[in-house]
Amino acid sequence: MDGAGGPGEGPAQEALQSLSQRLQVQEKEMELVKAALAEALRLLRLQAPPASLQDSGMIAPTRASPAAPPGLPPSCSPSLVSRGTQTETELEMEPSPGTPGLSNGPPAPQGGSEEPSGTQSEGGGSSSSGTGSPGGTGSPGILRLVQLPQCTDPARRNSSSSPSERPRQKLSRKAASSANLLLRSGSTESRGGKDPLSSPGGPGSRRSNYNLEGISVKMFLRGRPITMYIPSGIRSLEELPSGPPPETLSLDWVYGYRGRDSRCNLFVLRSGEVVYFIACVVVLYRPGGGPGGPGGGGQRHYRGHTDCVRCLAVHPDGVRVASGQTAGVDKDGKPLQPVVHVWDSETLLKLQEIGLGAFERGVGALAFSVVDQGAFLCVVDDSNEHMLSVWDCSRGTKLAEIKSTNDSVLAVGFSPRDSSCIVTSGKSHVHFWNWSGGVGVPGNGTLTRKQGVFGKYKKPKFIPCFVFLPDGDILTGDSEGNILTWGRSLSDSKTPGRGGAKETYGIVAQAHAHEGSIFALCLRRDGTVLSGGGRDRRLVQWGPGLVALQEAEIPEHFGAVRAIAEGLGSELLVGTTKNALLRGDLAQGFSPVIQGHTDELWGLCTHPFQNRFLTCGHDRQLCLWDGEGHALAWSIDLKETGLCADFHPSGAVVAVGLNTGRWLVLDTETREIVSDVTDGNEQLSVVRYSPDGLYLAIGSHDNMIYIYSVSSDGAKSSRFGRCVGHSSFITHLDWSKDGNFIMSNSGDYEILYWDVAGGCKLLRNRYENRDREWATYTCVLGFHVYGVWPDGSDGTDINSLCRSHNERVVAVADDFCKVHLFQYPCARAKAPSLVYGGHGSHVTSVRFTHDDSHLISLGGKDASIFQWRVLGAGGSGLAPATPSRTPSLSPASSLDV
Repeated sequence: MDGAGGPGEGPAQEALQSLSQRLQVQEKEMELVKAALAEALRLLRLQAPPASLQDSGMIAPTRASPAAPPGLPPSCSPSLVSRGTQTETELEMEPSPGTPGLSNGPPAPQGGSEEPSGTQSEGGGSSSSGTGSPGGTGSPGILRLVQLPQCTDPARRNSSSSPSERPRQKLSRKAASSANLLLRSGSTESRGGKDPLSSPGGPGSRRSNYNLEGISVKMFLRGRPITMYIPSGIRSLEELPSGPPPETLSLDWVYGYRGRDSRCNLFVLRSGEVVYFIACVVVLYRPGGGPGGPGGGGQRHYRGHTDCVRCLAVHPDGVRVASGQTAGVDKDGKPLQPVVHVWDSETLLKLQEIGLGAFERGVGALAFSVVDQGAFLCVVDDSNEHMLSVWDCSRGTKLAEIKSTNDSVLAVGFSPRDSSCIVTSGKSHVHFWNWSGGVGVPGNGTLTRKQGVFGKYKKPKFIPCFVFLPDGDILTGDSEGNILTWGRSLSDSKTPGRGGAKETYGIVAQAHAHEGSIFALCLRRDGTVLSGGGRDRRLVQWGPGLVALQEAEIPEHFGAVRAIAEGLGSELLVGTTKNALLRGDLAQGFSPVIQGHTDELWGLCTHPFQNRFLTCGHDRQLCLWDGEGHALAWSIDLKETGLCADFHPSGAVVAVGLNTGRWLVLDTETREIVSDVTDGNEQLSVVRYSPDGLYLAIGSHDNMIYIYSVSSDGAKSSRFGRCVGHSSFITHLDWSKDGNFIMSNSGDYEILYWDVAGGCKLLRNRYENRDREWATYTCVLGFHVYGVWPDGSDGTDINSLCRSHNERVVAVADDFCKVHLFQYPCARAKAPSLVYGGHGSHVTSVRFTHDDSHLISLGGKDASIFQWRVLGAGGSGLAPATPSRTPSLSPASSLDV
């Protein structure tokens, strides 16, 4: 037997040594636990009579007690929790009804989620909730301490055991001792039947437990506890800033134009300003320079709408504007009804609100009457019956209403000669309406319809546009590329219908104008007509008798013609289906003055020392924007969806992450791809250079962070390592100021820390990272920003976050079309903010420019880019003389601007 056991002594001895080393580590942790608890007891003894401690059964500390660990606030009274190989120090307070910053949360999982390498993340860790020592019922909010079990020296306890069994016995007793420390003070009965980790709440609610003088705060997202450690320099949460920030935002510029899926969206006002819309904003743009010149000019914005604007109409006086919005929902799920706003373009003040509660789904088309100085407004909604209604503009009352058709209606207009004649066109129809009676008497008017008959002419699938000629005839443009002339004729008594129209319209001429559909017709001041084609992208000027006089072709990368407006002199404004606004004339051609993306946006980064920023999205375009000139510097086709981007600190190159696991590095001057690498086959959600430019971190949906070492110019890179440990996809990450560490968030609300310079190691003791300084702060989970989360959040309500470079404010992009501005640090629950609207979809990203003078925000599906000027403390510029919207205090303690 002795001979057989000899060869096995080696592995057994190694196992015992390994266990012994682990035991030594845990013993050191226990020393830290005992030291902190002893210091807490000492402080309590100074504040309470000794008799009270003896009566309560607590162990009185001795003078020889070790000092508290460095960084712990001397005034805190923590309970210490040891989990596995890392120590968490938390302060436990009983819940107090009405305590500021606390909210009911969902039941928390009792076991938490198991993580790789046996570690617990801040977001994923959960401590077991057991019953504490029976201590009776205490007053709410009273601080309670954990009573430690009596411990003896490990060597004496194990003196009778054999040497080979002692390490194992030590480990088992150590595990039991650590488990005892998990017991919470006070029973659930003494807490009113509620355990902090399992109190009831909605499945998506956020509850925050925090300690006024503790060392950690805890919040819940989807029932998952997220523990965040308080920096040692903060002695109390009460000393943190409260209230909204002194800085404010003013909308400076909006990039983009909604031409992809809307019509009736481009006009020129009497002042010479061009009016169009994107998202929830109506833009009044004054071109700068000569025709075809660079961006320049200026913008003003009407921001009275609560959801996306779908159509426009300009009053005959050239000053008043009507804009109709679609239906939507607010952040509480309550419906936002479609409505029409009539407003003054000079003062940006709303004059009348028409049809609130009268329309369904949205407002599809609008038109002012002409012959009676715009006294009436015709509206077609987006309901199944496409209700046609006539309204008194001055009173806001409905004069007549009728179901128009089940087919889509694309255009509506009053005859410039007779306000009783209304024309609509759309899918497979042209309708001529006669409106009679009801003037001044709400609801008493009648509308009768005459359907346009095509006769021997081919009936097109769509008639997207029409225009009235000075002689009373009507021109229609259809999907076959034809322009039809509808002439007036006396009505036939045998013509079916109930109307009493004295005249009707019939086709008198046809001209084939374009290959493909005609999207726009425009009557010029000289009596000629312009037509804009879809497939052929041609602009054609027509004289009397539909004789072609002149034409021009729009470059392919701008898309097809969507709308045409006549500017000053011979100048023309053209809106395109690729969301560009062009300026020029038929002789000299056209150049873009407003450009934008055409699909959902996600990627955004700002230049390290210039007022430039880069965007990318589902339209596969990578665009570099000049924030000072308000123009597109360049764009390239990525061939794949771009989701994230970041500039190298030198500004010479930019890294772009795609949805296929591929990432590119491009030279910002030559636009050439200098590096093309693929990591996995999952989409990339974040790329970030270290502040010194030596590393590039790439967060993927395969739960890994890939680290690359980078050359000084950023052009070359090589794999350095991988950060493995997240249990869900990476969402955000930031580098420390020294460029050696990373903080990361994941889809299951984990907060992990990594030592990159030390070999991409996961830092298990997160408490030691509480004082680490971060070069950027874009992680949405962390102590410094946990106050930005609203009550009832399900963890997906905040899409992006960015701290300003001066570390004064935090900008937040949420799922409810809003941009928020908080003070930094924002570490108080229910922190107030300034709230800014304008986007018509979830806001996907926000970033400050290099000097914090501007903030850039991206709309998701509305494909809009907003450039906000930062005003106030730390900001530059002056507030506009006429604000776009008057601030008002919302019930959520946020200033809605």
